[in-house]
Amino acid sequence: MLFHSFLLGGLSPNWSWLSRYGWMGVDLFFVLSGFLIGTQVLAPISQGRRLSFGDFYVRRAFRILPAYLAILAIYLCWPGFREAAGMEPWWKVLTFTMNLNIDYGRNSAFSHAWSLCVEEHFYWLFPLLAVVLLKRPATWKFVLLCAGVVLGGIALRAAIWTHGMETDPNMARNWFVEDIYYPTWNRLDGLLSGVALAAWKTFRPQVWLAARRYANLSLLGGILVMALSFWLFEDRTGMLGNTIGWPVLSVGLGLLVFAGADRDSLIGKRNVPLVGWLAAISYSLYLMHKSTYHLVQEQWGASLAGAGFLAFLAYGGSALFAGAALHYTVERPCLEFRVKIQRFRSKRSALDSI
Repeated sequence: MLFHSFLLGGLSPNWSWLSRYGWMGVDLFFVLSGFLIGTQVLAPISQGRRLSFGDFYVRRAFRILPAYLAILAIYLCWPGFREAAGMEPWWKVLTFTMNLNIDYGRNSAFSHAWSLCVEEHFYWLFPLLAVVLLKRPATWKFVLLCAGVVLGGIALRAAIWTHGMETDPNMARNWFVEDIYYPTWNRLDGLLSGVALAAWKTFRPQVWLAARRYANLSLLGGILVMALSFWLFEDRTGMLGNTIGWPVLSVGLGLLVFAGADRDSLIGKRNVPLVGWLAAISYSLYLMHKSTYHLVQEQWGASLAGAGFLAFLAYGGSALFAGAALHYTVERPCLEFRVKIQRFRSKRSALDSI
């Protein structure tokens, strides 16, 4: 949210430091998603049970689609809602392919959905890949796959970056966003880090529990690796960050996620007020915040210009309100309906087994 303040011309000088590395929040999301979704997929397989693709995709559909389709409908039907004039064709946004060949210079409205496209591709492919690889599980297969993804990603991004600098060094076309930052095949490091944690927890639970004794050391290591990531990405569009920077960042975030994955660490032992609520509305907030910034600026931008902390509160508070409204009116009712469907499916399965 802070990073996307560039839509408003950036935060005031007193607050701009908050937004510089805010884009890394997406990579934290990828690591968390890889860990949580990876655990959901791998847990039944590690226990010798069959993965229910139907249950998995029903859960994902009810989690993602209702709020997403509601906001997409508003973007399509009300051009004034958009934070930018141009938008990719509706079918690309609807099919979660918008991130693969976006014309960012002309169609940047709702462009933050690129990360959801990456997430959907992960949902589509990972369960199938997991089932295939785990028919004959072997540690060396997983290590080889991880090495291939990391090294292949470094090589691919290096080639794209080199080609871009040779053909368009001034970025007349924003090839950094279109060819490196958005495409799914360049953003697998964070998901891989999370999946590696999930595989460790599900297939080596005793080793995982033993390692929890060092959760605070993992926290310290994560902070240090994140500091290294800040240095690597000092030039966000530079060669160093966009080659080795992504896997280093993902390792640092993975260490932080491991540290916070249970109650036995400094960042896991205490509840922080309002954080649970913020987590609950975070998906709706993600969908709404850029358009809300735009609407507030259109309505009160002149009055808020130079208002400092008041402007900070106005934009941020409005985004929180809009995200909460979407959550309580669309997202939460659909999640509650999902629970009813799951109960019905469970009862039917129990009756069929009699």
